[in-house]
Amino acid sequence: MMLSDHAVLQRGAPVHVWGWSSPEAHLTARFHQQTVEALADERGKWSLYLAPEQAGGPYTLTVSGDGPDKTIGDLLVGDVWFASGQSNMEMPLNGFPPNAAVKDAAAEIAATKNPKLRLLLVEHKTSDVPMSDITTSWTECTPATAATFSAVAYFFGREIAAKENVPVGLVDATWGGTPADSWVSLDTLGTRPELLPAIASRARFAAAQTDLAETVAAEKREDDAARAAGKPAPEHPWHPNEASWSLAELYNGMVAPFTPMTVKGFIWYQGETNSAHDRAPYYDTLFADLIGDWRMHFAQGNLPFLYVQISSFYSPGEDWGLVREQQRRVLSVANTAMAVSLDLGLANNVHPPDKQTVGGRLALAARGMVYGEKVNYLGPMYKQATSELLPDGAQALRVWFEHGEGLNARGQGVGDFELAGDDHHFVPAEARIEGDTVVVWSKSMARPRYVRYGWSSVVTHSLYDAAGLPLSTFSSEPHLIN
Repeated sequence: MMLSDHAVLQRGAPVHVWGWSSPEAHLTARFHQQTVEALADERGKWSLYLAPEQAGGPYTLTVSGDGPDKTIGDLLVGDVWFASGQSNMEMPLNGFPPNAAVKDAAAEIAATKNPKLRLLLVEHKTSDVPMSDITTSWTECTPATAATFSAVAYFFGREIAAKENVPVGLVDATWGGTPADSWVSLDTLGTRPELLPAIASRARFAAAQTDLAETVAAEKREDDAARAAGKPAPEHPWHPNEASWSLAELYNGMVAPFTPMTVKGFIWYQGETNSAHDRAPYYDTLFADLIGDWRMHFAQGNLPFLYVQISSFYSPGEDWGLVREQQRRVLSVANTAMAVSLDLGLANNVHPPDKQTVGGRLALAARGMVYGEKVNYLGPMYKQATSELLPDGAQALRVWFEHGEGLNARGQGVGDFELAGDDHHFVPAEARIEGDTVVVWSKSMARPRYVRYGWSSVVTHSLYDAAGLPLSTFSSEPHLIN
């Protein structure tokens, strides 16, 4: 249930409360020092708004007028953040055994009891139509409840609660291995012509899964045979889950029920499943439309949308660099911020263990962009590239950054830069830091025109600003040609 014992109600805004009763029942809600009346419609659905409240609690909400009074207790007023995405957001504090663990998981779980945090873990649910309710309820934050909750969301909420000194409610609506288009409503998918190429690539993706059941069965037989022979199981390619098949089904089942809820904003970590060659080029359009779609349905203006740029991971045959650059360009959408995780990735594990830093960088973005703290949360961001002639006569490009003060490589080398000429064919290049800029050149590139950084799936060199925030993948190409 979206509203249950232990829930958090959004402070500083009209709080939407709704439910179901007998048809046309006359209801009275009492909360804190407020009394508000509502009339159910002919189907028994009712809705009311509480006046804005300051952070506080615990309080009780009582609704009367339709049989015995209905009471919901231990309610706090604070900030509600909606967390969503695929497995790196879903990954709980107790990890994905046996192959993926959160750093210092046992100690973190043991320390999770926090009266300022409340958790709502949403069950996996697909639906052909928008749902109006869920089956799970709010809980207090304890080692038992936090262990299976999103680690990134938990670390984000823990810091916001501490820094802002307010209760924080976290909604965990996540599902690993899912593409962005499963999280967008049909309202948007059916009315945005620019999404047609993305939908076409989705159709090809679905068609490729026709024999999936037979393929998985054959792989299981291979595993069984290897086990019987005392040999290690062979490696198999990743296969999508059932939540990947139909457009909008995760929006319908796991987002739509929350759209009447008053919230502070969203945090999002997704993109890996949209990295195929025919899907990555449209991720910026799809992702920007997802942001607009959610804001439209929640109907609370341009709600803050904070997201994680996908990390570094060896994924041959996919375009992780292009997805990261698409995510960077979505920063042009108003009231968005991006946490860079490029320096945290592992080449051999798609689930980096350091979720503390990811959650912390998201929280830093919220503190700066949403809560108005004077903190640097953006990190170095590509601004422009200018051409110049080096003393030895070589042509180079100098890269300028927004928020690049104190640019450094932490004592390591500067690498993962590439240059291209008018043909857009990129080659590895040399680079060095000069002040708050980077000079990039290549002996094999007589007249460089474009520069990019961090484009391969695995990036081994990171640059940081004085605050320790890493440089994002970028390309100076105005129109991306992968």
